[in-house]
Amino acid sequence: MMTSTIQTLLLLLAIGVAVAIVAQRLKLAPSILLVVAGVVLAVVPGIPAVELAPEFVLLVILPPLIYSAGVSMSWREFRFNLRPIAMLAFGCVIFTTCAVAGAVHWLLGWQWGTAFVLGAIVAPPDVVAPLAIARRLGMPRRILVVLEGEGLANDATALILYRFAVAAVATGVFSVSQAAGTFALIVVGELAWGIGVGWLALRLRHWVHNTRVEITLSLMTPYVAYWVPEHFGGSGVLATVAAGLYVSWNGPRLISAATRLQGIFFWDLVIYLIESFVFLLTGLQARTLIEKAQAFPLRDILLATAITTAIVIVARFIWMFPGIYGPRWISPALRKRDPSPPWQWAFALAFTGVRGVVSLAAALAIPLATASGAGFPQRDLILFVTFGVIIVTLVGQGLMLPSVIRWLGLGREGKAEQRREHEAELAARSEAIQAAYQHLERIAAERNLSAETRAFLNSRHDHRIRQVPADLDEGLAHTRENNDLRMELIAAERDFLYELLRQGKITDEARRRLERELDLEEATILSKREVETPL
Repeated sequence: MMTSTIQTLLLLLAIGVAVAIVAQRLKLAPSILLVVAGVVLAVVPGIPAVELAPEFVLLVILPPLIYSAGVSMSWREFRFNLRPIAMLAFGCVIFTTCAVAGAVHWLLGWQWGTAFVLGAIVAPPDVVAPLAIARRLGMPRRILVVLEGEGLANDATALILYRFAVAAVATGVFSVSQAAGTFALIVVGELAWGIGVGWLALRLRHWVHNTRVEITLSLMTPYVAYWVPEHFGGSGVLATVAAGLYVSWNGPRLISAATRLQGIFFWDLVIYLIESFVFLLTGLQARTLIEKAQAFPLRDILLATAITTAIVIVARFIWMFPGIYGPRWISPALRKRDPSPPWQWAFALAFTGVRGVVSLAAALAIPLATASGAGFPQRDLILFVTFGVIIVTLVGQGLMLPSVIRWLGLGREGKAEQRREHEAELAARSEAIQAAYQHLERIAAERNLSAETRAFLNSRHDHRIRQVPADLDEGLAHTRENNDLRMELIAAERDFLYELLRQGKITDEARRRLERELDLEEATILSKREVETPL
């Protein structure tokens, strides 16, 4: 059994790598191709069936994904865009839930409780694929922030609504006022708990002064933030988001440089592996769903899937434009403080309503029976409809998204915005070096530093200030040329070190220390190349 499991994991890992290579060649979001590959594998004879456990997704997979996104998010930008983020993460999710529930109740004759279960399941968009495409095409920064912020919080809204709806169907009892009070209590409680977990995690990491222990603590943080409120009936999502945002804002002065360097690599790898497995496993559920679908007429399945998919797409468009422009029409102060964005922004945000694995996990987690012992109404049909919505939105809208972004002309706006960011970065770099100069003069007088020490420190800053170009275009061209030469020299130095090692003139330990310095310099050059590429 263990051997079979390991072989399956290795097979999935190999498929994930192969799909990532193909996606890079085709310039597509890997998540789209991973789902397609999973669906194809699911119908291939001989491939072992792989079933996605909902508890595994909600309790093991989801916390690090949410926490990592929270840490990567800028708290300042999140706070500035809190109104549009809340409009989507709370308002749009609730509106979509109600729209889907109303449609399947009136058009398909479903009971209200079951209809709300389906609505809550398919309401929250998954932003992984849209964000990957949007970043690659250079969309404006604010759209990316709103999408990422929505992705942080919308799962919480949907999962809380989902639990209310499932409980109402299972017990036959539901109170709107009680549900609203519970919802508010969950939100406040989770935010307080998440901030507390983030505060404690940072203090522990600052106290231990050990990179490996710090990274281990960072891996434990999302699970502590998520599991406790989830155990007491919350979603756990808001607590994990709050912990991530707290660490993002307060971490720079409490986390050491060594931990940041190693932690970035560690978390990038963890998130890459998790996302690859999740999307591949999502596609692999096709086999189980096809088997269960045999109990329903094909017409019922297709009709329910088509109606639900159409509603979730249209509902987002219906909500988006009034949600963006309505508050500005009502409030002149808001209109003056935050002018209305062009309609292209609203259209792009509306088009990114792609559904993902959280919806599938919620559908899989529906109980088999109600409190009376009867089977949960429409459970298998809800599962199939959810999978259909994921496939249509992720593959259909996901593949169309690059063309839509180009048609809207948002890539040009994004490039102009990136240019302004580069100019601000150059100015900040010059000002930071000047601040260091002034600090050096002050401590030189206070501590009576020798002329040699002052000359050494000044030479470092003189070298850094010469690297700051006066003109952005000339500076970027000059920097690219210099970086190409530096990469060539690093390669030559590395070859020479290996030759010294082979000749026995240095030890392996010495070679590793010297090689680490070269690796850090090369990583710095490569990070600059990634930033310069969009221009």
